[in-house]
Amino acid sequence: MRRSVMQKLTEWKDSEDRKPLILKGARQVGKTWLMKEFGKSCYDSFVYFNFDEEDELKSIFKSNKNPQRIIELLGFLSSQKIIPGKTLIIFDEIQECPDALNSLKYFKENASQYHVVSAGSLLGTLLAQPKSYPVGMVNLIDISPLTFEEFLSAIDEQLYAYYSSVVKAQRVEEIFHDRLLEVYNYYLIIGGMPECVASWIRYKDPAKISQIQKELVAIYENDFAKHNGKVNSGRILLVFRSIVTQLAKENEKFIFGCVKEGARAREFEEAIEWLVSAGMLYRLYNVSKPEHPLSAFDQLNQFKLFLFDTGILKHMAGIDNAAILLKSDFQFKGPLTENYILQQLRGQFEVEPRYFSDKSGEIDFLIQRGVDIIPIEVKSGENKKAASFKTFIRNRKPPIAVRFSRRGYVKDGEITNIPLYLAGKMKELL
Repeated sequence: MRRSVMQKLTEWKDSEDRKPLILKGARQVGKTWLMKEFGKSCYDSFVYFNFDEEDELKSIFKSNKNPQRIIELLGFLSSQKIIPGKTLIIFDEIQECPDALNSLKYFKENASQYHVVSAGSLLGTLLAQPKSYPVGMVNLIDISPLTFEEFLSAIDEQLYAYYSSVVKAQRVEEIFHDRLLEVYNYYLIIGGMPECVASWIRYKDPAKISQIQKELVAIYENDFAKHNGKVNSGRILLVFRSIVTQLAKENEKFIFGCVKEGARAREFEEAIEWLVSAGMLYRLYNVSKPEHPLSAFDQLNQFKLFLFDTGILKHMAGIDNAAILLKSDFQFKGPLTENYILQQLRGQFEVEPRYFSDKSGEIDFLIQRGVDIIPIEVKSGENKKAASFKTFIRNRKPPIAVRFSRRGYVKDGEITNIPLYLAGKMKELL
């Protein structure tokens, strides 16, 4: 599978300011595959060490602080000479060995000529505690499920070639528009988890996809149960299971009472932080003013939570495939589409998206591009009605206003309508 993050990894390899690299993201999003593929394609060789599978590895880091000595011992273990700049050193499940995580500091200070990349399950929750890792001594890259663009590339190379050729203000011919919408529907069902995408390519069996998604949810919930940190694992599970209900309601913010009757914020704040740090939930803040800079107007007590993968969300909501494929309207269609859009928008712009809500209505997303604030309306179908969106445009006069829908790529008065399948190209289409 083609992963766009490979470009970031290559830039890291070539950087003069390179530090040991940590990949973080939810379990099963492809971190291990990425590290090995990076080693195969960009280095003469790579050495792979898994702290979960090889317990004896931990003793090397426990008794040694000198990176040269560590390299020497790792060379013996791998029966391979580790050459600076030529051999990629991979540490997987590094959260299982705090001494190894801490050793990255010594690689940065005393052995920066060696290229070290590491990853681990729930590593984000560990990195959220600054004392637990060498702050400022490592580079960090977030790894997410496949985007729509990566999904399209994996399942239909020819259609991906057309998709890649679409530029600003270009009309998308109807035949390609219909085919891309079909793949978009598939993406809502299958999602971007690499195992699901690989299964679809190989078997084309929706039942297998559903089974994989069911197993993934079980793995995640088992992770919560195994969690033995300060955060109550039962509360983590309750928040995770409430996401479908939270997204289905009309309220414009996360309601703690939907997690558990009578629940208060202070009971579940840490559980939410844990899930966000683990890369399993995305938090979208409401801003008091839709102005630059957006982060200055965050209302920290008003936010929405979205799931990290649309396929997992579709499975957890129990949506029948036919409801998506036959274009029927159902209660959860809007939230599922918003979740998809947020996944595609994340990482495109330097500032993470926000949303805005006041007495005149709600704006689904706000994007900051330079000093400009761009409002976004999300429609799951072809419906153009959006009174609050038009009121916002009339009152605020933004330089650009975007509507994502199933309609074609057209300028509709003050609003640019971008098809849902082009959400990942928004930045280059503006």
